[in-house]
Amino acid sequence: MERIKLNDGVEIPTVGFGVFMIPNGGETYRAVLDALKAGYRHIDTAAAYMNESDVGKAVRDSGIKRDEVFITSKLWLQDYGYDAAKKGVDTSLKNLGMDYMDLYLLHQPYGDVEGAWKALEEAKEAGKIRSIGVSNMTPKIWNSFVPRFSTIPSVNQVECNPYFQQKELRKLLDPQGVRLEAWYPLGHGDKELLASEIVVALAKKYGKNAGQVILRFEIQSGIIVLPKSTNPERIKGNLDIFDFELSEGEMEQMRALDKGKGTHDPEAPGVGEMLLNNYKIHE
Repeated sequence: MERIKLNDGVEIPTVGFGVFMIPNGGETYRAVLDALKAGYRHIDTAAAYMNESDVGKAVRDSGIKRDEVFITSKLWLQDYGYDAAKKGVDTSLKNLGMDYMDLYLLHQPYGDVEGAWKALEEAKEAGKIRSIGVSNMTPKIWNSFVPRFSTIPSVNQVECNPYFQQKELRKLLDPQGVRLEAWYPLGHGDKELLASEIVVALAKKYGKNAGQVILRFEIQSGIIVLPKSTNPERIKGNLDIFDFELSEGEMEQMRALDKGKGTHDPEAPGVGEMLLNNYKIHE
């Protein structure tokens, strides 16, 4: 498994296993066990996914040493603000059954982001978290918050795939050594993307499937990818992307697919309120 260094020196596997919308109570547990068995060493969960406990149990039951598995979770909006965020960190650790997390993100960029970030900085200093980052920050949102932070995030996890390559955001993050992590790296199974002429041609050339070509393009672009599946064969296949390399000409052809727009607009009016009202993780 390839790893890259974050701007704080922590090494992170370039391919992670996402568990968004996989239910707790067995299904997440089985999917994470399958992923670990297939060779994944990076699991991405969140307090709002309500499946941290399944992730933690699967890691423990896998027989793999804790320090060999990179665990990410995220703080939910309900727990923003300094005091609430300190409790939120401890709750995630308790749910995971772990004494530290490798990466912890502010899941959404609304509300008392600065207070929550301060709590994450202190949790990192205390050894509860190895790296801290943010999620769903556009360039505009990034510039409205991050200049007031005491430390620069290691990661910004956003929607990213060949149809939405986040080129403007990359221009902002790259000089600061901030890594982009991609959710929906396969465009949420976008059939048009998977059937695009260049993707199909490259899949045929390299003896791969469309998803593997797309993931290869993304990791060659320096992006950390988080594909999600509950199908054991697909879980395994999404990791089978390290035995071929796209040429610079092929990378350019893939870059040309960019439409500059995704399915989610973090800057749309009322998004923060809608998320807070619709996703309650506790009373």
